[in-house]
Amino acid sequence: MKRLLLLCITATIFACEGEPKNYVTLSGQIANPDESKTLKIFNRDNYEKIIELNDDGTFSDTLKVEAGDFNFQHGKEYGQIYLENDNETSLETDNESFIDSMVFKGDASDLNNFSVQSFLISKTYFTEELVGSSDMNKVEEAIADYKSAYEALKEKYTDVDSTHVAMMDRNINMSVDQIKKFMEAKQATLNAFPKGTPSPSFEDYENYAGGSTSLSDLKGKFVYIDLWATWCGPCIKEIPSLKKVEKQYEDKNIEFVSISVDEGRGYKGDADAAYEGWKKMVDEKELSGMQLIADNGFMSQFIQDYKVNGIPRFILIDPNGDIVSADAPRPSSSSLIDLFNELNI
Repeated sequence: MKRLLLLCITATIFACEGEPKNYVTLSGQIANPDESKTLKIFNRDNYEKIIELNDDGTFSDTLKVEAGDFNFQHGKEYGQIYLENDNETSLETDNESFIDSMVFKGDASDLNNFSVQSFLISKTYFTEELVGSSDMNKVEEAIADYKSAYEALKEKYTDVDSTHVAMMDRNINMSVDQIKKFMEAKQATLNAFPKGTPSPSFEDYENYAGGSTSLSDLKGKFVYIDLWATWCGPCIKEIPSLKKVEKQYEDKNIEFVSISVDEGRGYKGDADAAYEGWKKMVDEKELSGMQLIADNGFMSQFIQDYKVNGIPRFILIDPNGDIVSADAPRPSSSSLIDLFNELNI
């Protein structure tokens, strides 16, 4: 009887240990956490769960999920993770370098690390330096290196299922197509506005400092023009670099002119709100250089003449009013300083 009871107990224990859990355990740490101290997990099917972080950024919780890809948010940062019940998955990162420092451990770690590393290699090869360049040979080299790095990731993370590999293959090819189209459009712009030809002009654009300014007022100086808008994220990202360059060349024969094309977009079509938003941002961000606003947004004649269909866009004009570059390097690119050095500015 005792032997039979022991066998029953033993069988029960092994049966419990082998039974799949109907939840996933998610744990980890976010160093230097945002003041919200929360991690939100969600997907397109309206699943949502808020995980509370400890003061040091550590966390651990269980989630009942349908196996699949989920998004997560911490403060203003986002990421993606694959979750499946009966898994124990760990996420570690630093809020100050959220994506770059992200590492997954535990179940599905190959898939999750493969996904984030596939994204990061685009930052490695499609740099601001490349964007600022008009050298198509460099572009082709970067694309080849990018594809090679991706193939190396597929060899490293061998446990990734074929469905996710195929999905990432499409993303990689899409990234390559996008960078090619971007650089081809850049080259087309440069070809359409050859160096040394007279620049299109603008007349009487409102100057934040007071009065109005025309391009002809700046003759005798190099003019570096930044076409931007308050709703343009990439434009705002360039502001710190632009301020740095402006400071570096403040005693040189060059005028830095920022022209806002705000005309209602981002303000529910309200042109007056857009105008006030421009003035507010110039004030709050303490924008330097000459701050102008175009007379009719993207439909302004100067913007149309330069065939601008996307911002930020930078233009460099010489002291005679002739074009140096109709699609000049961005302030964040060292190519801009190289160009200034070539011109002895």
